[in-house]
Amino acid sequence: MRGYDSLLEGVQKRYNPSKFQEIENRMYFDLCDVDRKVAKYVKMAMNEVDEKYTQVTIEAGEKVKEHLQRCQYGISYEYQGSVMTKTYIRGNSDIDLLTLTGKFNDTDYTQARNIVESSMYGYSFNQQLRLKDFVGSFSHYQGDANNDLKLLRLENETILKQIYSSCDIEKPKAIRITNLNLNCDVDIVTASWHNSIDYIVSQDKTYRGIQIYDKALNMRLGPDFPFLSISRINVRSSETNGRLKKMIRFLKNVRSDSDKKITLTSFEINAICYNIDINKYKDKYYLDLVGVLWLELYNLCQDEEKANNLKSVDGTEYVFRGKQQKLEDLRLLNNDVFSIYQDLQKK
Repeated sequence: MRGYDSLLEGVQKRYNPSKFQEIENRMYFDLCDVDRKVAKYVKMAMNEVDEKYTQVTIEAGEKVKEHLQRCQYGISYEYQGSVMTKTYIRGNSDIDLLTLTGKFNDTDYTQARNIVESSMYGYSFNQQLRLKDFVGSFSHYQGDANNDLKLLRLENETILKQIYSSCDIEKPKAIRITNLNLNCDVDIVTASWHNSIDYIVSQDKTYRGIQIYDKALNMRLGPDFPFLSISRINVRSSETNGRLKKMIRFLKNVRSDSDKKITLTSFEINAICYNIDINKYKDKYYLDLVGVLWLELYNLCQDEEKANNLKSVDGTEYVFRGKQQKLEDLRLLNNDVFSIYQDLQKK
């Protein structure tokens, strides 16, 4: 059996310590015949981080945004990441603040033009009008998009270095500041908008993508669709009475508590959990979710084709294809989850 005293100590530190006894008392009648410490760990590892900590995290992001807004024009600001789905775990996550240039938008112009020049079957009258207007008014950006983003990244660095004593500008995709008063990190990402076909026809920001600027490569990456990912996780978790988010948080805690170095990120963990057939878990008791997760991880480890075909939550990227190290990390996570699953089976 794993050393659950140390595991509980670790997961306890990520949550409001003052509520620990309250959680323990509520669980007393839930534990039935299983070992109490194992069930306690599973319960806490699935729990949502205390709401006050979420508020502090968002407050730290808002303060960064306020500092930038005082000095910048034509920039929009958005949040992305696990804080927005409440699937983050304390001490292992931060909040991402996107700074998005207003000088240009990346678009799916060629695809839109091809749709307009075809029958446009499947699009409503209003959607057809939006596509025609978009194609008819489209003009190529005459500036240097990568240089614009380079300058925005430098501007972000200059502003934030003057305000935050802890300001790391070496990461290629984000600046990381630490708000020492709130004891919270914020990642500031430089990016541009990407207008997908779905966004063009709906004007719903859920379907609007972004392209992140990489400082080391001096180029845009993606596109990614963080708002679609946030929406999909929120909707599916609502459909399963919160079980999807419980599974995501559980895997993140197991990863962080492992005695092995597991480099799986929220991106991969979200995809693993999101792609599980909801009929396998939508009515499960929380302890039974561990078995559902172990079986999914086991199948991914045993079936190379299944692992290679696993897609991100937004459906745009293969999660494990061509990433041997990630597959090794998947096996390590599978071993840890299986160990907990075995312990839950013991009387």
